[in-house]
Amino acid sequence: MTTTWTGEAQTAVFVAIDHHSAKCVDLHAARRRTRFEALEPFRQGICQHFGGFAKGIAAGLSLRHDHGGQYMSDAFQGELKFLGIESSPAFVRALEGNGCVEHFIRTLKENLLWMQTFDTVEQLRQPLLEFRRTYNSIWLIERHGFRTPDEVRQDQLSTPARAA
Repeated sequence: MTTTWTGEAQTAVFVAIDHHSAKCVDLHAARRRTRFEALEPFRQGICQHFGGFAKGIAAGLSLRHDHGGQYMSDAFQGELKFLGIESSPAFVRALEGNGCVEHFIRTLKENLLWMQTFDTVEQLRQPLLEFRRTYNSIWLIERHGFRTPDEVRQDQLSTPARAA
């Protein structure tokens, strides 16, 4: 999560990033920084990538998060468990443990949040979704040989799984 200012008040921006591809799964802006708002980008990502929302639907996934109250709350942890997602909190005061999302947030700030002003949270939401689309489709990631997150994700989906 990061924050920005709108004409209404300080606004929370929650993000979900795929660690492997660096793809922005989803973003969510809200005036309140609650555990329920923190779940929104994950819920949207689950529905988009798994085709629904049901018990155990995301079994095998691991979610890296910081130790913020939203992420450590019983409600947040309970929803992860319901979905079959393993909770993987980063080490306290070790930003590098959450490096993918920290890098994405810096890019988001430098290219959108610090460059434009928004009167309302609603006015912020559309540019966030456009930024996600643009980032995923044209942003070149060095660790992936200067390929976009969408290209890496497509390669991942088209490569057959290897037997263990």
